[in-house]
Amino acid sequence: MKPKATLWGDGSAADPLVDRYTVGEDRVLDRRLLRWDVLGTLGHVEGLRAAGLLSAGEHRRLVAALRRALRAADAGELTVTDADEDCHSALEKHLVRELGDLGAKVHTGRSRNDQVVCALRLLMRDRLLAIEAALLECAGALAAFGARHARTLWPGWTHQRRAMPSTVGLWGTGFAASLLDDLGPVDAVLALADRSPLGSAAGYGVPLPLDRRAAARALGFREVQNPVTAVQISRGKLEAQVLAALWAVGHDLGKLAWDVILLSADEYGLLRLPGELATGSSIMPHKKNPDLFELTRARAGLLDGLLVQAMAVCGRLPSGYHRDLQLTKGALLRGLDTVEEMLAMTARAVPQLEIDEQACRAALGADLLATDEVFRRVREDGTPFRTAYREVAAEVAAGREPPVPSAREILSARRHEGGAGRPGIAALQRRIAAAARRVEAKRRAFDAAMARLAGRAR
Repeated sequence: MKPKATLWGDGSAADPLVDRYTVGEDRVLDRRLLRWDVLGTLGHVEGLRAAGLLSAGEHRRLVAALRRALRAADAGELTVTDADEDCHSALEKHLVRELGDLGAKVHTGRSRNDQVVCALRLLMRDRLLAIEAALLECAGALAAFGARHARTLWPGWTHQRRAMPSTVGLWGTGFAASLLDDLGPVDAVLALADRSPLGSAAGYGVPLPLDRRAAARALGFREVQNPVTAVQISRGKLEAQVLAALWAVGHDLGKLAWDVILLSADEYGLLRLPGELATGSSIMPHKKNPDLFELTRARAGLLDGLLVQAMAVCGRLPSGYHRDLQLTKGALLRGLDTVEEMLAMTARAVPQLEIDEQACRAALGADLLATDEVFRRVREDGTPFRTAYREVAAEVAAGREPPVPSAREILSARRHEGGAGRPGIAALQRRIAAAARRVEAKRRAFDAAMARLAGRAR
């Protein structure tokens, strides 16, 4: 391998083994980060112009060149090659080739430290907004599934044993509500990513009259992150916080997948997987395997590891920048990819799940209704709960089955708020719709800021 010179060195060539070890997978990952680095640089150029560090002509030429670079990056014509250390090097070399010394001015007042944080935060905002939209689509699919089966009784389980009557609707809407709860942590990390790091440079600012707010406004950031030392302190921690928020989403999707695997098994038979959601066996022609849900469950496990990876890298570092933080980038990108894929597949699969209503009715044996008999005596006879509990327990132990109420009676006895007879599905769907409108408004604002920078203002 031919030794390469770097932008940060004195012009001498780097040892190829050191280069390979220190760059790691950055060249691959930075191909995905390149367009955001170009957009971040466009914002930085706006800040330089506002501070009087670029003339009007220099600003005009740099903006035009960067917009051409963005189009080239989006078309795959500008990329990070093996001759580049990272996306920042690729972009700066591209500008110098096109503009000469003016191209090198884009690094004025900037370090690769705040440069990569800026690009990562733009990427985070884009991907987290996409994940929020996908999360709400998935929640909507589960709420609609719950509404279709709101009165379909089946068992609820504790300790993986049949416990009390429940409904398919409560199962679906419970997951929908839990995903809606997950929107809160994602919103929180999205707000943390919505702060401009530009101007913090290597972590301590620069002796130049930078206009940090002008750069932040150009990039659509809600605010500037202050003081400058906070930027590098938050690096790695923010990536871990994003992964923690994504972990919660993966947790719910993995639990849902586990339920589908179990309840669609022959031994339960309450759910049925249509052919579109199942895969076959290479040896057993009768098999319909729940691979989609097994891999969703497995991906939820991978999120555990990605979160621990980010925490392990950044959790014991002193303040300031350290090259260790480079290794949080891959975990972040893989976590974003994983959750977005899990949400898309779950939203696609849930509407296709089928219910075996006959099997659901058969699963509601008399033993499952013992608790209903306890509370019937409490409700109708005024028997103290503990007395009614002991009476019914003794009868069950003696082999006397409690009376079996009708499906209508089971549901009407559960008319408390959020119960099987009054699950509040319409209110949940309104909450999902309102959250979707908020996310769409944030998406429009972000896209508009990026379009202005790219010269495609709407």
